[in-house]
Amino acid sequence: MVSRRTFLSLVAGSVAAPGLASAQPASQKVALYANVGADLTRYDVDIAGAVLTKRETVTLPTAVQYAWPHASRRYLYVASSSSAPGYGTQGTDHRVTAFAIDPASGALKQHGESIRLPTRPIHMSTDIPSENILVAFNNPSAVRVYRINKDATPGEEVKQPGNIEAGIFAHQVRVTPDNKLAVLVTRGNEATPQKPEDPGALKVFEYKGGMLSNEVSIAPNGGKEFGPRHLDFHPTKPWMYVSIETQNKMYMFRMENGRINPEIAYRAETLAEPEALRARQAAGTVHVHPNGRFLYGANRAEQTIEIQDKKVFKGGENSIVVFAIDQSTGEPKPIQHIETQKIHPRTFHIDPSGRMLVAQHNLPVNVREGDTVKTVPAGLSVFRIGDDGKLTFARAYDVDVGDKTMFWMGMVPL
Repeated sequence: MVSRRTFLSLVAGSVAAPGLASAQPASQKVALYANVGADLTRYDVDIAGAVLTKRETVTLPTAVQYAWPHASRRYLYVASSSSAPGYGTQGTDHRVTAFAIDPASGALKQHGESIRLPTRPIHMSTDIPSENILVAFNNPSAVRVYRINKDATPGEEVKQPGNIEAGIFAHQVRVTPDNKLAVLVTRGNEATPQKPEDPGALKVFEYKGGMLSNEVSIAPNGGKEFGPRHLDFHPTKPWMYVSIETQNKMYMFRMENGRINPEIAYRAETLAEPEALRARQAAGTVHVHPNGRFLYGANRAEQTIEIQDKKVFKGGENSIVVFAIDQSTGEPKPIQHIETQKIHPRTFHIDPSGRMLVAQHNLPVNVREGDTVKTVPAGLSVFRIGDDGKLTFARAYDVDVGDKTMFWMGMVPL
């Protein structure tokens, strides 16, 4: 039986708009988009009231995997796939589709034809001026670059000058704020009784005009016990923050003289109770606050055990950890762990004003409360962000996903 505190921690995503170096006015209109399978739904965002209002839905050919806005904020690129997550069943329909964003409402309308991709896209982003789309693939691990045409539609693949070493299980690809380096985050795989650990790494490429070259691999300890999942950059300082999924850590790296220093500058725990693991924990999404003073990371748990002939949540931390960033050194220092009120916050986003955070939870999970078992639905949790960077829970929205999954959620300023 779990305690009341543990139960609450069990039950209960930013595409940051490119070029935002500081918090934007809270009065700026923002659209939130969240998927259930192939359906991508728009929500109106009331930042002052911390309220989401569901609006219309567009449907992709297959399940949404990720999305990223054009630098102009007038288009949204959406990656979709018929493959199952991870190393699951492989589908045959994978693509990127562009949508025009209505500047008044945020409503989406397909813009041009989709482009086909070879396998499931797990992450995508654009370079800083949105001249190219970079797509990460996990199985097999790869990264590819596609032109953005002058009319903002996705275009042909950029032929690379040589073979690309893409590590094991790519999970994210980002271009540095100066648009000169591309970083492919490759998580590796945890050890199992059947096979040893696959090492993780940050694959860093020189980037110019869509071309990837001179790859350097950052893999502390040869990539052993180094399972990076997600990174974000400080808006004004040469600092990069990386969540280490399999070790539940947050690492900070410095960018110096046109490269990323491979030495880990700072390490921090993401969990409130790192010595009291009840089930598998996994660090997830990481975002720097628009003002650069705070850092946020997701802690995820969803393992189940059999109780009363049902699969019931085994326990763990489902929370957002808040770090204060030392403005002289870049060191992240934890100042808060707050429960998300639902299970497995796969992603979360911060609005451009820096006043609201929304966390997305992808699946319903059964939990035990006393002698009963209840289901905690998938959905969205909304938090207010204070001037001190700390979060206050505002409300949660349940989402009926049926046999599908909420996989991506993000906010775009209009």
